[in-house]
Amino acid sequence: MSDAKLSQIERDTLATMSSTSWRYWLGLLTAIGLTALGGWAYWVMLHRGLGITGLNEPVMWGSLITTFVFFIGVSHSGTLVSAILFFTRSPLRAAIGRSAEGMTVIAILTAGLYPIIHIGRSWLFFFVLPYPSQRQLWPNFRSPLTWDVFAISSYVTVSSLFLYMGMIPDLALLSRRVGGWRRPLFKLLSLGFSGTDSEWCLFEKAYAIFAGVVLPLAVSVHSVVSWDFAMSVMPGWHSAIFAPYFVAGAIFSGIAMAIILLSGVRRGYSMQAYIKVDHFDLLAKLLLATSVIMTFVYATEFFMAFYRGSNAEAEVFRWRATGSYAWVFWLVVVCNSVVPLACFWSRVRRSLTAMLAIAVAVTIGMWFERFLFIVTTLAHNFDPQNWHNYSPTFLELCICLGGFGWFFMLFLLFIKVFPSMSIAETMQGQHASASTSTSEGVVHA
Repeated sequence: MSDAKLSQIERDTLATMSSTSWRYWLGLLTAIGLTALGGWAYWVMLHRGLGITGLNEPVMWGSLITTFVFFIGVSHSGTLVSAILFFTRSPLRAAIGRSAEGMTVIAILTAGLYPIIHIGRSWLFFFVLPYPSQRQLWPNFRSPLTWDVFAISSYVTVSSLFLYMGMIPDLALLSRRVGGWRRPLFKLLSLGFSGTDSEWCLFEKAYAIFAGVVLPLAVSVHSVVSWDFAMSVMPGWHSAIFAPYFVAGAIFSGIAMAIILLSGVRRGYSMQAYIKVDHFDLLAKLLLATSVIMTFVYATEFFMAFYRGSNAEAEVFRWRATGSYAWVFWLVVVCNSVVPLACFWSRVRRSLTAMLAIAVAVTIGMWFERFLFIVTTLAHNFDPQNWHNYSPTFLELCICLGGFGWFFMLFLLFIKVFPSMSIAETMQGQHASASTSTSEGVVHA
């Protein structure tokens, strides 16, 4: 590759860090506004207690835990997809890998807020940590909620290291290109990486090890989150299908969120040369495949509920489709099973407006899907005398919207401080494409 081409890649990558368009400021101000709205609602809840929510007996988990499970799903797909693309040497990874990895870390940091918010007295959150205390209040290590602490803390650690390690070559390069406060920061974080052959050899080996660790960890961690529900005996939850169900749902929602974020970066910073329509075409195919898997899971759940012969479970699933929350059920079916079918058509897959609309619909559908299986089981359990509907209050919804604002705010700040795509991998991909074109031209000649 020519030096001019390499310099152009550096300049285009630095554009997300140096230039700021009105779209960026509009998105950031909107995200900050939603975050402030959620912070205000949370402040009110701290002063008045959980009584301001719609939680009741028996529905003690509602929109807050729904948002927690949603962001856990989003977080588990980003690094998983990035690692798979790394091992398959897909050219798609150079464009979306960094954003997907950043999305993972930010989403899991957002998800971690909601169990703390949900306990009401947030200053006592350390009681959920599995550590011995002088009061002999040992945690129940047989509880899936305790398993969550181990699983999520290990995943956020490995995902953060995976994201950081992939940025080391870029940080070393940018430390010589940027000025101001970023220069000493990048020089410190690059750990003296100078790009020698021995350093690149060690980097490739270490990065492959981290990618290999991330793959099983992502599957296992989201399986553990599913056991929060599956290890109970509640009708509609006590099922062996929950682990693969949650993993498939995580990939599904994560791909939709990646499409939303990448379309924003592409349009906001004119990155059409790197985030191409072909990338969205491939993401659309992955979205379609996972949509078909989710539809199969929905059908399997309903079939097994009636085939198993449990009257309580059959009643829960019958009530989901025809009862008080029927509108939520059919909204989930439309958003997650019907709308993605449009991706069968190439014209839809290559239309960024259409793909953005489909991704937003899937994101809405996946949030309501988590709401559906959490609330309907609790509201319609074994004892008919204990049945009680639940609806979130305005303040609850504000706290949930605040989480989305927090997520997008952190992502926008992330792409402003750090490169939003891998410079090293983009250069390697451009060099490989140029070499392939040259070889084909020689052979043709």
